[in-house]
Amino acid sequence: MESKPHIVCVPFPAQGHIIPMMQLAKLLHSRAFHVTFISTEHNQRRLIFALGDAFLNLSATFNFLTVPDGLPRIEPDQSHSPVGLFGSIPKTCLEPFKEVLDKLESDPEVPPVTGIVADACMSFAVEAGREFGIPVVSLWTASACGLMAYLQFPEFVKRAIFPFKDQSFLTDGTLDTKIDWIPGMTNIRLKDIPSFIQKTDASDVSFNFMKDSVQSCLKASAMIVNTFDALENEVLQAFPSNFPRIYTLGPLHTLSKGIPNSPLDSFRPSLWKEDKTCLEWLDKRNPNSVVYVNYGSVTKMTNQHLKEFAWGLANSKHPFLWIIRSNLIEGDSAIISKEFLEETKDRAMLASWCPQELVLSHPSIGVFLTHGGWNSTLESICEGVPIICWPFFAEQQTNCRYSCTDSWGIGVEVNQDVKREEIETLVKDMMEGEKGKKLKKKSLEWQKMAAEATSVGGSSFTNIDRVIKEVLLKEKV
Repeated sequence: MESKPHIVCVPFPAQGHIIPMMQLAKLLHSRAFHVTFISTEHNQRRLIFALGDAFLNLSATFNFLTVPDGLPRIEPDQSHSPVGLFGSIPKTCLEPFKEVLDKLESDPEVPPVTGIVADACMSFAVEAGREFGIPVVSLWTASACGLMAYLQFPEFVKRAIFPFKDQSFLTDGTLDTKIDWIPGMTNIRLKDIPSFIQKTDASDVSFNFMKDSVQSCLKASAMIVNTFDALENEVLQAFPSNFPRIYTLGPLHTLSKGIPNSPLDSFRPSLWKEDKTCLEWLDKRNPNSVVYVNYGSVTKMTNQHLKEFAWGLANSKHPFLWIIRSNLIEGDSAIISKEFLEETKDRAMLASWCPQELVLSHPSIGVFLTHGGWNSTLESICEGVPIICWPFFAEQQTNCRYSCTDSWGIGVEVNQDVKREEIETLVKDMMEGEKGKKLKKKSLEWQKMAAEATSVGGSSFTNIDRVIKEVLLKEKV
């Protein structure tokens, strides 16, 4: 009997990275690949804790193996900081991953490994693949504009922009400096470059981790980017000739839907337990009447900012669904006042996490107040929901710039030092005003183009078969 092709998937251990990798794994499984999914030991515990029986059912379809992350053990309902992972992964994961590959190669119960799909932030997998003679495809789970900006990090060093001399750059207007030399990117300021550049220490862990990760992608056989051609055509055309071939497969969450006769069809990985009662609450609301608020899985804020968001939402008088994670507040727990709860009791629902795709597709949602992470941005686009954007870190600043200018034209930006009056005004503008109507119209146009890209004959639909044929089914080198 002919052996199945066998793909090993290696996501970065964070919610925003695991979700698109799982979506890609579902696609490859639907095309007859045997899938081994590599989690860190902690994230495996988190998946089991959050998903319960759904994870056990998935384990019957995918082969789950683990590698250590090098960080102290914590409870399965907690998450490691990105900076901690940035520091530990390059030092910890290579040898354990090679041991996993050795184990798979010698296991008669599984087909030989024919390819590796590794998150671009798990660059050790590229090194291991080259050593084993296995083609490695890097998965970039964020925007192409974010990738292009990260690719310029060495140039920021060369031009003596990074590191900054002192903290004055934060307040003296330096961040408003226009950057006009990045290929395929226009109307960009220094503040729109991924935030890891805003450092005064040349040895900063986050800056160097992302710089090195993106540079390591140059050694991959190809890159998959979770975007679609129409959305980021200008920047996609501008990648240098020495960069690996790029296959756009986004939005992956749309492309991976509707796999026929698959137990994976409705499965969505989550490191957080989802509260689905919010969907019943939304069912009782009028169309386009609800503000959905979710800052993603990593964003931190102060209690003062939480208070400003809260009263801005309350004073807008619009219904809202607000996701408040247990670890949202820096070094503390979120404090929601009794006065706020009393004021909004008839038009608000607060939850710790939710099935976001289902929420954004609900007809009652009128606008999304978001951190501008890439999964959230793509999910907004796919449902035609305009956004109010408050970026936290990394390339969220870049996504926000594109979303809130004529590049994509789907949202408005919130000042970093958020004030309740601003939130009240923006919510009213988006829900009631001409600005909101204009952005809604543009969001619906992008929704149509995203659907076209992932439909039969579309660019992303075509590219999944191309990357399989041209890269993943190639003979070992």
